Amino acid sequence: MVDLDANALTTRELNRQIKDLAAQGEEIRVLNPQARHNIAVGVLQPCKIRVEGSVGYYSASLLDGPEVVIDGNAGWALGENLMSGRITLARDAGASVGASMRGGEILVGGNAGARAGISMKGGSLVIAGSSGFLTGFMMQKGSIIVCGDAGDAVGDSMYEGVIYVGGSCGSLGSDAKIEEASEEDLIAVWDILDRRGITERPRFTKIVSAKKLHHLDSLERLEKAAV
Repeated sequence: MVDLDANALTTRELNRQIKDLAAQGEEIRVLNPQARHNIAVGVLQPCKIRVEGSVGYYSASLLDGPEVVIDGNAGWALGENLMSGRITLARDAGASVGASMRGGEILVGGNAGARAGISMKGGSLVIAGSSGFLTGFMMQKGSIIVCGDAGDAVGDSMYEGVIYVGGSCGSLGSDAKIEEASEEDLIAVWDILDRRGITERPRFTKIVSAKKLHHLDSLERLEKAAV
């Protein structure tokens, strides 16, 4: 394992060294991150990165393959545009965790802020605690599992994908509906949680798109004629 002291490097230098070491197949440990923004971004090959402390905005974003473990909290947009790999956060995440992620997995060990999984296009987002308002906003694919409560407007304007909430929902968003979870659904969710060390077995509420916003062809024709 190679240690990198963030105190001794600029963010650009730190990320360059992370990429170089990842290309060499090294396991990397980042010390003294001090909630700095944009740590470990744009790494495009499998590797292991451990950050000992909290990170700021957009950390571990634009990744394709790495396994990242963060022993602290994270600011906005952790794992934004994740393509593949896994991000494990020990504590709480700020707003927009997993924004536009396309694959892979993000595990939040604590709570998540507003707009968790916004514009999500694939992969899975697991939140061991609760999430804020607009969870799954404009979600297009993938799955979100919230073991605790979810705030207002869950699944607002979602097109596809599925959201499971173990606690209460503040309210459903526009074009979202509750669908009864099958035994197969619950077993699959419980299996995911078990593999991540989460032993609770709540009876999850399953939220999907009502798909009323999908059918806009007639409106589009009228708009084109007007133009």
